[in-house]
Amino acid sequence: QVQLVESGGGLVQAGGSLRLSCVASGSFFSINAMAWYRQAPGKQRELVADITDGGSTNYAASVKGRFTISRDNAKKAVYLQMNSLKPEDTAVYYCNWKIKPTAFRREADYWGQGIQVTVSS
Repeated sequence: QVQLVESGGGLVQAGGSLRLSCVASGSFFSINAMAWYRQAPGKQRELVADITDGGSTNYAASVKGRFTISRDNAKKAVYLQMNSLKPEDTAVYYCNWKIKPTAFRREADYWGQGIQVTVSS
């Protein structure tokens, strides 16, 4: 069974940096796209960044130029480097992976438990 565990969140002042990590445990056939989402209080969950198995990346306009997503397939990990943080980046951040559990099963979405990022002004 695949589990995703996030780490690296916390409290930081505006202008500071944090690096989120999401590591998978368990076995699976293949990893396809990986992504980070966030959900602020009273708001819908939104896509922050994603990265394909080929390494192509996509960012929300609000974080472009400040956040960087990267992946390490050998370590079964995806990262989100967050620089120049703003109070509006405050949210619970979730990693999301599209994983094919076995060669004969369809790709499915897996989610981490979420980790709090708070940026103070």
